[in-house]
Amino acid sequence: MSNIARTPSDLPLPFSKAVRAGGFVFLSGQIPLGDDGAPLRGTIEEQTTSVLERIAASLAQQDSRLEDVVRVTVWLSDLALFARFNAIYANWFKAPHLPVRSTVQAKLAFDVDVEIEVTAYRP
Repeated sequence: MSNIARTPSDLPLPFSKAVRAGGFVFLSGQIPLGDDGAPLRGTIEEQTTSVLERIAASLAQQDSRLEDVVRVTVWLSDLALFARFNAIYANWFKAPHLPVRSTVQAKLAFDVDVEIEVTAYRP
């Protein structure tokens, strides 16, 4: 498929950080990472902000933006963090550009509290 552009990951892992297929941009799940690339510890608010900043930057590299996001999947380490997570998330995604979203509880890599994956559409 000639219209697929891949962005290599910062980490030596066997997946793409982002893939553009036609007008869609698919981002791999993002976790909170510090400037040194190590998992970011801290509050759910700090971790969520870190992840959403990384997502915005990754979308920008694909000539896309948060307003183009049509689907979001969120994994939280504990659903008790949902309200605090949602308060930060609501600052980043606003009407009329609210994507559909699923949120689940899961044991996450590197013992972080949040991972977010998005799909954007920008023809």
